[in-house]
Amino acid sequence: MIAQDQPSAAQRILVVDDEPQILRALRVVLRDAGFEVVPAETASEALDRAAVRPPQAAIVDLMLPDMDGVELTRMLREWSEMPILVLSAVGEEEQKVRALEAGADDYITKPFGSRELVARLQAALRRGGRLDEEPRIAAGDLEIDLAARVVRRAGEDVHLTPIEFDLLRVLVRNRGRLMTHRALLSEVWGPEYGDDVQTLRTHIARLRAKVQGDGQSMRVIVTDPGVGYRFSA
Repeated sequence: MIAQDQPSAAQRILVVDDEPQILRALRVVLRDAGFEVVPAETASEALDRAAVRPPQAAIVDLMLPDMDGVELTRMLREWSEMPILVLSAVGEEEQKVRALEAGADDYITKPFGSRELVARLQAALRRGGRLDEEPRIAAGDLEIDLAARVVRRAGEDVHLTPIEFDLLRVLVRNRGRLMTHRALLSEVWGPEYGDDVQTLRTHIARLRAKVQGDGQSMRVIVTDPGVGYRFSA
């Protein structure tokens, strides 16, 4: 039994994977965590099941026999805002980025830990429909007031440039969600800067130095190498 907070009601999770061993493992892990599992071995089966009775979230493998998992993610996202997590093998960085840009909220790399999977899923479910709420958050000694555009660390004001604050705002409002390089660049700088990864890295480094400082033990801005960044609070 996984030591996680149980959902108050059994939430339906669509699980799409054509490997029987992984599908069985996911069913056990999620059922032990209190979820109702809706299994599917193909993208077509997944679309049918989601249409008949929409789930609260989906876990989608990137490699499916009848359709690219990225395309399945894109099709689900056309009519649903439910959280979508993708499963990928180590080294599939380009596929991960494509899936995230198609609308996935997060990804889990195989082989995955059951506790991490459940924690990521629960975090994604909590975020659902909540992005316009909680304009003021705290993470360790860091305080962020999005409405007032004020950031404090250990009670002291942190002075950010407009670009740095906009970057932090996007990360905070999507906290816990992995934001790709292209998504961050497009939202903060504009679509024409979507490939300027070095600019993003430079600003992330400066932002980290200001909001985390030398003594901040908790890294609130976490790097997913080759993919993007997430605000971890």
